[in-house]
Amino acid sequence: MITSPIWLPATLIAAVFQPWRTAVQRRVSKDLSINAAGLVRYLYGLPFALAMMAAYQWLFFPAAFPALGNWFLIYCLAGGFAQIVATNLLLMAFDHRNFVVGTAYSKTEAVQGALLSIALLGERLNLLSWVGIALGVAGVMILSADNKRMSPGELIRALGQPGARYGIASGFFFALTAIAIRSATVQVGTQDPVRAALIVLAATVALQTVMQGGLLVLRERDQVAAVFRTWRVSGQVGLLSALGSACWFTGFATAPVALVRVVGQIEVAFTMAFGHFYLGERVSRGEIAGLILVTAGVVAALTGNL
Repeated sequence: MITSPIWLPATLIAAVFQPWRTAVQRRVSKDLSINAAGLVRYLYGLPFALAMMAAYQWLFFPAAFPALGNWFLIYCLAGGFAQIVATNLLLMAFDHRNFVVGTAYSKTEAVQGALLSIALLGERLNLLSWVGIALGVAGVMILSADNKRMSPGELIRALGQPGARYGIASGFFFALTAIAIRSATVQVGTQDPVRAALIVLAATVALQTVMQGGLLVLRERDQVAAVFRTWRVSGQVGLLSALGSACWFTGFATAPVALVRVVGQIEVAFTMAFGHFYLGERVSRGEIAGLILVTAGVVAALTGNL
């Protein structure tokens, strides 16, 4: 159920920030381990998340701090943990022979999120939304596989590969992340979805910083100093991550999880535009076909809900 029209601009803005953050994070990941590169997203994003929450709560739209439900921290913890697991599973998929397969199958998140939201949240989607999800997932998988020119049959046969299993598992945990965040926003006693999203964001990022930071101290203590040495680039990662997550969380607070995710897949268009116009990369026919499918999926989903 859509409770506010703000979900659409929030989702589109999030789709811009995500590839931007990923591009910057690639720079810092060259100097850090996988866990350390993951930590910078939360550690350096936390001050920005807290600042956004405080500014909205007490400066721009002052109001009494809303009551938090008994399950608030549990859902924030679950969402934060699921996101860390999903990211690690995706990286594990990359470690196997076929990088493309892992990436492609992680994009089944929208379908898995739709099914999980029906089972766990009781959300319902109309036929056009399901058509949009199917088109969007097909388009993103084609985009993921086009660099290796993998046919649909090859993707199906690749299901037996460890990379595919890790990719599907990654999509599952990313879907769980969205559902947990959606549930956490419901636990915030306010009718203002932005306020709820920013409070959930601050709590979730704080918990993620503790979880990922604790893991780094226990297993890779030598990387702690490196995390702080990269503060100039890592700070940019944190800012972009916090801004993007604030928009994603606002979308989850005001619209069905699957709808937000299928519209959010338009991020691939921004990624391709960046690669083409800024980096001078050529766009192949397969990428154009995938982009058309993604765009058609977004249009179908929006047509069914606007």
